[in-house]
Amino acid sequence: MSLIYKPVLLLNSSFEPLSIISTKRALKLMTKGVAKAEESGDIVIYSHRMWDENNGDYVWINVYNPSVVRLLEYRKIPIRIHVLTKKNIHNRDRSICQYCYQKFPHSKLTLDHVIPRSRGGKDSWQNLVSACTKCNRKKGDRLLSEIKDMVLLHEPRPMTVHTSRYILRNLGADDPKWRKYLYYDDDK
Repeated sequence: MSLIYKPVLLLNSSFEPLSIISTKRALKLMTKGVAKAEESGDIVIYSHRMWDENNGDYVWINVYNPSVVRLLEYRKIPIRIHVLTKKNIHNRDRSICQYCYQKFPHSKLTLDHVIPRSRGGKDSWQNLVSACTKCNRKKGDRLLSEIKDMVLLHEPRPMTVHTSRYILRNLGADDPKWRKYLYYDDDK
């Protein structure tokens, strides 16, 4: 993945997590003076010379890749419910096949209808789960009650504000610079 598209956590001025944006978008917000970097990586995006009044000489200023940016003014953000997409279902399920309980990259997962479409199942948060190709083929167009050794890891739930925040927390769980902003207790 190119550095310019690397994910950056966007916070409101109150440090409330809002969304995940690209490095490119974060740099635009910072350049416009709308946001500032709270956490940065160790890669220099660009450097520029600036006159330093204190010592009467030019100094080099390095701008590092942002990891977490915070808006400088509070923005009232309407409550948004995530759109039903394959990526959002995989994020909700933490990239875990809901039948064999193994973690896979998104590219190796499929969507499975708990109640198959051929039996009236709809495309909805309550009916779609992540499944590996092997488990999806095994289930086919049958109901779980018709298959002896298949059980769902978690019952799929409708999308709510809490699910939306849960997805955001899952996406940032592995980034140590995001953890304190996503309400993880690292003291334990």
